[in-house]
Amino acid sequence: LVVMQAAQRLIKFIDASPSPFHATHTAVEMLESAGFTCLREVDSWIGAIKTGGKYYITRNQSSLFAFVVPPNYVVGNGFNIIGAHSDSPCLRLRPNSKQETMGYQKVGVQTYGGGLWHTWFDRDLAIAGRVILKEDDNSYSHKLVFIDKPVLYIPNLCIHLREDRETFKPNPETELIPLISTTVNAQKLYGEESYTNQHHCTLINLLCNELQCKEEQIKDFELCLCDHQKASLGGALDEFVFAPRLDNLFSSFCAIEALIKNSTEESLQDEKNIRVAALFDHEEIGSGSCHGADSNFIEHIFHRILTSLHEKDLGDLLEKSFRRSFLVSADMAHAVHPNYTSKHQKEHMPEIHRGPVIKTNDNQRYATSAWTGFLIREIAERNNVPIQEFVVRNDSRCGSTIGPILASRGIRTMDIGSPQLAMHSIREMCGILDVEHSLNLFSAFYGQFTALDESLVVD
Repeated sequence: LVVMQAAQRLIKFIDASPSPFHATHTAVEMLESAGFTCLREVDSWIGAIKTGGKYYITRNQSSLFAFVVPPNYVVGNGFNIIGAHSDSPCLRLRPNSKQETMGYQKVGVQTYGGGLWHTWFDRDLAIAGRVILKEDDNSYSHKLVFIDKPVLYIPNLCIHLREDRETFKPNPETELIPLISTTVNAQKLYGEESYTNQHHCTLINLLCNELQCKEEQIKDFELCLCDHQKASLGGALDEFVFAPRLDNLFSSFCAIEALIKNSTEESLQDEKNIRVAALFDHEEIGSGSCHGADSNFIEHIFHRILTSLHEKDLGDLLEKSFRRSFLVSADMAHAVHPNYTSKHQKEHMPEIHRGPVIKTNDNQRYATSAWTGFLIREIAERNNVPIQEFVVRNDSRCGSTIGPILASRGIRTMDIGSPQLAMHSIREMCGILDVEHSLNLFSAFYGQFTALDESLVVD
């Protein structure tokens, strides 16, 4: 029952998070329900952060840094961090999305990240993201929007007209273009004139109806396409989660829930380090943005937290804190595919249900070392959480994570993830037992890491 309930909470989180903006908003709702206080980067934090307090910061509405300061925290001690990412491969609307061919209105999109784009064909597609609005008082606001209905569709070409029946590889520029309506019916309903020549009236009116605004109020937007089908339990035994965006909403959910569980006064009595859950945007495209992991976000937050608590010049306390910190880079892992077992290195074949996967790559595509991997293995063993290992084959390419990026800042880091199938497909698959395994490991990390870390010193 406990395992099933955890999986259902994950499903609820995924369904509420069709875009990185929604994922961050959903996480914020969880944090605020648990008593976390919002800090804004544009405000002064001097005197605002107190020992025993719980806080969160968002950047761009799509990245999040939540933290708990224990009552006994001394400035210069470290941060125990679980880091994940809020974005997933998807299709995103272009600034000029208006296209029309042979009586069909189409919506121009950009590919975001490394998606398995053929899986986006013949799917009911919804739209989600944020919209910039001009208000009646001439101020501007940004609002989340989720058009939760199948409004877009990318139809396959029928088999009889194909020359690539066996090796379908769509051209993302000319063939990966969703249809939104027929021209004749759109003109009957909305006429031929539009407030903007950038987008079809059909799209603009969908947004207006959802946001209860006028066409001229819409100044810009960032919208992505998403699978309209909801996440669900599956398999004959209800042992799987079938869902979009498991990579990496799975880890994001587990990090936030584990932090909340370990933010109580009782759980913090013996803690010396600040506990953190961080969700970064733009991991799927390299993290190089204002709000990605390869930005100044984490360094600035560290500095501002310590300055607020210390209330005087930090000296070398920031650098000391960095070296005393530890990051669990939580991103999904490749479970061995039963139909493609040869794609895995034969001594490293993670399976669904068998626990989190420690990911190692000596070319530093993952940041795990003997030192950092041991600490997490030890915590797992002490708490009866099964652990698996993964390395990529020497004749295969290896993905990467936020782990090596943040490790380059001087933070000790290891990479771990829950095993899944169909990574970067529009719908992915994992096991319900692994939700509970990850929650248990993350909770144990927050509760026990600092004491364990003191038993091993490596300069």
